[in-house]
Amino acid sequence: MSDSEAHEAVAQPRTAAGVLFFDEAGRVLLVKPTYKPGWEIPGGYLHPGETPSEGAAREVKEEIGITPPIGRLLVADWAPHPPEGDKLLFVFDGGILPADQRAQIVLDGVEVDQFAFHQADQIDGLLIPRLARRVHAAIGARTRSATAYLENGAGRGAEG
Repeated sequence: MSDSEAHEAVAQPRTAAGVLFFDEAGRVLLVKPTYKPGWEIPGGYLHPGETPSEGAAREVKEEIGITPPIGRLLVADWAPHPPEGDKLLFVFDGGILPADQRAQIVLDGVEVDQFAFHQADQIDGLLIPRLARRVHAAIGARTRSATAYLENGAGRGAEG
């Protein structure tokens, strides 16, 4: 290995994971953060040593107070963000939340103070554009029983 290869800069993305939950009507669960405008999916940044699925489960527990099983990976998204640095974002399938689990949702009131289920066609007006693209891609991946690889919320070729 040459000196230049040994000191080559490598990406050090901030890594986050979220979960898509649905109701029986196929609507997506979104949460309203207290610290910024707009809506999000339940999730957040990983702690050191935490896997994406562990982080997703922890964030769901922290934000909405439930511990449903976290399903398979729907989306991996490489998302460069010049002010904040590169991000690697994962979205997992939380499946359909039955009525009894929905009734157990308790918001933390610190990070999240509202939740609601929304139709897929409402997502673009509620989420920032690249998160909306990521959620649409995740819904599509779930429908196809696939996993989508995205860059900045957009698919490459037939994957999007």
